[in-house]
Amino acid sequence: MKIPEVSIPLWLNILKIANDPLNHLDVIAKKYGDIFIINFGETPIVFVSEPQAIKQIFTNTKDIKTPGELNAEMALITGNQGILQLDGLRHKHRRKLMMPAFHGVKMQTQGKLICNLTKKVMDEYLASKTFIAYPTVEEITLQVSMEVVLGLREGERYEKLKHLLPTILKSMRSPIMQITSFLPFLQKDLGKWSPWGYLMYLRQEIFQLLYAEVQERRQQADTSRTDILSELIFAHDEMGELMTDEEVRDLLLSPLFAAQDASAVAITWLLYWVHHLPQVREQLLQELTSLGDSPDPMSIVQLPYLSAVCNEVLRIYPAQLFTFPRRIESSTELMGYELSAGTLVMGCIYLTHQRPDLYPQPKQFQAERFLAKQYTPYEFFPFGGGARGCIGAALAVFEMKLILATILSNYQLTLGTKQPEQPKFEGLMCYPASGVKMHISTKTPRTSTETTAPLCV
Repeated sequence: MKIPEVSIPLWLNILKIANDPLNHLDVIAKKYGDIFIINFGETPIVFVSEPQAIKQIFTNTKDIKTPGELNAEMALITGNQGILQLDGLRHKHRRKLMMPAFHGVKMQTQGKLICNLTKKVMDEYLASKTFIAYPTVEEITLQVSMEVVLGLREGERYEKLKHLLPTILKSMRSPIMQITSFLPFLQKDLGKWSPWGYLMYLRQEIFQLLYAEVQERRQQADTSRTDILSELIFAHDEMGELMTDEEVRDLLLSPLFAAQDASAVAITWLLYWVHHLPQVREQLLQELTSLGDSPDPMSIVQLPYLSAVCNEVLRIYPAQLFTFPRRIESSTELMGYELSAGTLVMGCIYLTHQRPDLYPQPKQFQAERFLAKQYTPYEFFPFGGGARGCIGAALAVFEMKLILATILSNYQLTLGTKQPEQPKFEGLMCYPASGVKMHISTKTPRTSTETTAPLCV
């Protein structure tokens, strides 16, 4: 018995995934079921969406590996020694070094920073009355990621990185670069005025700035700082040796981009859905009001309905549509099919999140489903899972809650159009195609009987 193979030309499949990814995947799943093969040139990939199969590819680390070489294309912006490119003990060790910055007490210290940055950025748009949500939120998450990862909040190097990091992401998402990624003969550096040359220029600038920061901070040797960079320059590798400046630089890149871009995408979708559904916004405001004046950020992130709304947004439009690829190392059975060594496998996050047996009426926004049931990490995994789960996932959800709470408590927003927002797939992420235009008319009215508390002030 063979796994069903999607019979569609490669160019058409790529076009459909890029322009109408969710409907395309819905059609494929309806026709082929929970497991199917898509051929990308000479590389067939098995896609699965059944929870037990997802569990198997996340947990069977003996027969199903996650080699860094499968993420080689990402090295363009994450470096050759970044967390996505490492394997085995090195990967596990480096990941363990960075995880504390995204959890526990260190996350708590970022709470007020996130709220204050949100208010500072949003205040700038009160006079203009309109803004595009994605770049606006990206400005907030970029500043947060630079603080958490690099410990930077001012200075010439900070200002340059603040410009370069979103610029390189925008460049990689441009139509010409999307075409170039599939046509290697176009990947030639003809100077910064050519598409590939400009990308290489941006990459070099970012790498040089980060390398200089690593060198400078190692010379300063300030053990009181708690950002990821400060911890890495004092950390020892699995052999007990200090890591090189180049190793430290490359390890900074993945969390820096993840904390900025994945977070901004998720929060933009959150703003869209909450303002697309007024009853959801009103229920959130009531829950926030119950905390009283100036609530602690950690009290906000524990609110049950707020958490449910964030989860439902991530279910409908997960930050990633697919998991990172895995490779079958030795022949193994998956969903009754025998997969030979060398087969590539990817979990389809979107299709798992659309299963009616898990999520009745999956196309409808129903945050209450997350109050009624606790889903396993193989049924709900918006940031991937297993050894290659997004390292910044906890920070992304933390930011979603605090940024939304700050905005709802201080501003009156409405969507700039009544047309439903459409998703656009680029790389691994599912972006709002328009960026979500919004009007910011006035600050939310407050009365003695219905007070919306200012947050984190």
